Amino acid sequence: MKLELTNKRALVTGSNAGLGEATAKLLAAEGAAVVVHGRDKDRTEKVAGEIRAAGGRVTTVLGDLATDDGGAEVARAATADGPIDILVNNAGFYRHLSWTEATPAEWNDTYNINVVSGVRMIQHLVPAMRERGWGRVVTIGGGLASQPMNTHPQYNATLAARHNLAVSLARELRGTGVTSNVVSPGAVLVEATKDLVMGIGPARGWGETWEEIHRNAVEALIPNDQERFGEPDEIAAAVAYLCSGYAQYVSGATIRVDGGLIRSAF
Repeated sequence: MKLELTNKRALVTGSNAGLGEATAKLLAAEGAAVVVHGRDKDRTEKVAGEIRAAGGRVTTVLGDLATDDGGAEVARAATADGPIDILVNNAGFYRHLSWTEATPAEWNDTYNINVVSGVRMIQHLVPAMRERGWGRVVTIGGGLASQPMNTHPQYNATLAARHNLAVSLARELRGTGVTSNVVSPGAVLVEATKDLVMGIGPARGWGETWEEIHRNAVEALIPNDQERFGEPDEIAAAVAYLCSGYAQYVSGATIRVDGGLIRSAF
């Protein structure tokens, strides 16, 4: 498919690594002018340089979305060269904490960064999409929104909120030409995931080599039909589809890209 994004501008939050980086690179390869966002200048510029070297159109913006002023500045800088047609709310974080370790302050911080930061960008950028009669908002969610683990409860809950707000936004955008949808990844093999699994694998009897640990970690943590972790590019492909004209009739939907990890028909 040719996704026909040549005349579109896309902001991907948290795109200086991981899923956001893969998404920014794919949207640029499909012709969109991409704004790469991050808080670390070197990492952000590195991703932008790789997009530029591949022939893509790219600018960068630095800023902390966890504050009102920071979100406003990111939105201002992102629109300096033109309006944003596509917003991918990817930025987020979590810490591996138990119910006893996750304090109320941790819950507040996680909710602000993972939920309210995305709301800030929606409120700054979506009104102009409505005025132009075309736009895409894609929220990166996750299977833990509907099938939470006993650990990092503060993170599980924010994913549920991200899914919920995306559907509410879709209802709000009825008839405007702007869509809001969710891409829900399973466990994706980014650098942090591999480091975590390699760190805990030997102590849990999963093996010593990556091949052994990978196989056993999948079975123990994320049993799925494909029997592996996902790859960032696989998530980015679903995002790119939702950003295209082919997805104009997709509204308030959750596209799961998890290898069949979530055991539900709906």
